[in-house]
Amino acid sequence: MFFRQRLAENATLSYFFGCAGHGKAVAVDVVAGDEDWFMAEAQKAGVRITHVIDTHVHADHYSGGLRLARMAGAPYYLHESNQGRVLFDFSPLVDGLRLEAGNVLIDVLHTPGHTPDSVCLLVRDLRRGDAPWFVLTGDTLFVGAVGRPDLAGQEREMAGQLYDALHTKLLSLPAELEIYPGHQAGSACGAGLSGKPASTIGFEKRCNPMLAMSREDFIATLTASIPPQPADMAQFVEANLHGTAAAGVVA
Repeated sequence: MFFRQRLAENATLSYFFGCAGHGKAVAVDVVAGDEDWFMAEAQKAGVRITHVIDTHVHADHYSGGLRLARMAGAPYYLHESNQGRVLFDFSPLVDGLRLEAGNVLIDVLHTPGHTPDSVCLLVRDLRRGDAPWFVLTGDTLFVGAVGRPDLAGQEREMAGQLYDALHTKLLSLPAELEIYPGHQAGSACGAGLSGKPASTIGFEKRCNPMLAMSREDFIATLTASIPPQPADMAQFVEANLHGTAAAGVVA
């Protein structure tokens, strides 16, 4: 497997990985303006982009996912709850779905809380064995923090969903499993994010203060420390729902 982590604008972390042996690649959480970088990386690696995934409809930047998918001739994936919400066709992600890119397998975990459509991606490389290697946690779990619960409204309800998703879908994974989040320090998508761009499940269980709380305390703490909403949030969401960023409307 090859693996690239890309730091983009607004402290966003995007990902490009796949199976060189079968010439297949996956792009995750692409920021508008970075599409050519992904195409160039694919050419350098001698692979074809076969899956383009957004872990949720983003509220802090324009997505480049749809445009990259069209450039590469690949499916564009969002969680199924976006059917009837976005104004373009996409391939729906459902909890438990497995995507295959050669020897690389991606299992979809629906983890609502930051947004109703949030997913995490559990990745394994069959050349290393059947055990998962890492998980892309999107805006659900950060290094030292968790996602903000207010972008869809109903902050307390969403915070409860986030707690449940963390404890049922992520914290039961092996302690040594690497996590790669959707942002690092400097993002408005959570409070208290570390500048470190990766961690492990075990380290976060020991050191992330939000993960040691009861459900009641988690909800109270998370909803009491919500940062200001991202600048131009409504404009970002509108463009990402309509696919206008893919048509070149990125500013």
